[in-house]
Amino acid sequence: MKASGAISGQVSADRQSLSASLVSADELASRDSGWDAAIDRHLARLAVERGLSRNSLDAYGRDLADFARFCIEQGIEPESLDAAAIITYLERLATRGLGPSSQRRYLASVRGLVHELVARGVLSRDPTVGIKLRPHPRPLPRTLSPRDIEMLLAAIDAGTARGARDRAMLELAYGSGLRVSELVGLGMHQLDLSARMLAAFGKGGKERIVPVGRAARRALKLYLGEPRAKLLKGRSSAAVFVGRGGRPMTRQGFFKTLKGWAASDPRLSWVSPHTLRHSFATHLLEGGADLRAVQEMLGHSDISTTQIYTHLSKSHLRKVHREFHPRAITDKSAGGGQ
Repeated sequence: MKASGAISGQVSADRQSLSASLVSADELASRDSGWDAAIDRHLARLAVERGLSRNSLDAYGRDLADFARFCIEQGIEPESLDAAAIITYLERLATRGLGPSSQRRYLASVRGLVHELVARGVLSRDPTVGIKLRPHPRPLPRTLSPRDIEMLLAAIDAGTARGARDRAMLELAYGSGLRVSELVGLGMHQLDLSARMLAAFGKGGKERIVPVGRAARRALKLYLGEPRAKLLKGRSSAAVFVGRGGRPMTRQGFFKTLKGWAASDPRLSWVSPHTLRHSFATHLLEGGADLRAVQEMLGHSDISTTQIYTHLSKSHLRKVHREFHPRAITDKSAGGGQ
């Protein structure tokens, strides 16, 4: 499928602006004959066929601009790309100090571009086949306990317009497991408090229906009255959450807001917006929720992404067993011997 000229032009402009800090003007000009055109076509195709967000396209653009710079330095054109060149590039990433997860991200970006080159007949075969990075343990996400969540929410003064908004945002982020982009991008038309549901648009613009719990619904009803009107100052907005001058809240704005309230307790200084989503999933599974149901609410396309939370739940089960099972208590008092 070919992208329209407008989309292709916009993606091209976006990618060039992103890569300007990585390559010189001379390098960008020299790339027009090969890598520039190949990357532009690839990003345009991702925008149209996969419906990727601007943030995702920006990330792919940065990765591929870096790879193109390497290829230009080595005198490698798209049609001459081979496995040895890609392996050398990955080694360069390691010497630059990039960890395994970052190397995997770059390799994934390069694979996508290579698949495009093969599909267009620029390459006769895929040189990334057989290239694998050393497996590494995936770190478990840190989560808050239910008591920590309550303390964080209690720190917010909902008696002010800003506080009522912040309380509603935190309740919804934790109560419905929304991504921060889904939270700040929530429109009034997506919210149905009478049905206790909302429509979230996740990665690739995919829509899913998510329940809104009692606490989040109560906080939203409070905020959507006088507090939101005060923040709008006579203006109108389709966004649920608004900031100064009635403008929609941003990702950075919510991050600062969360950090500000978390600062009241030094133990919570590490908290980020995604922590609330991790805590949502973990607490559901600890409460006995079905893994498939949690996958649906989180909007994960692959259940393997959701399964990381089962490891957290197993840790919880071990802790409960140690604390409350009679034999575990007996073993512990005896020094853990058999």
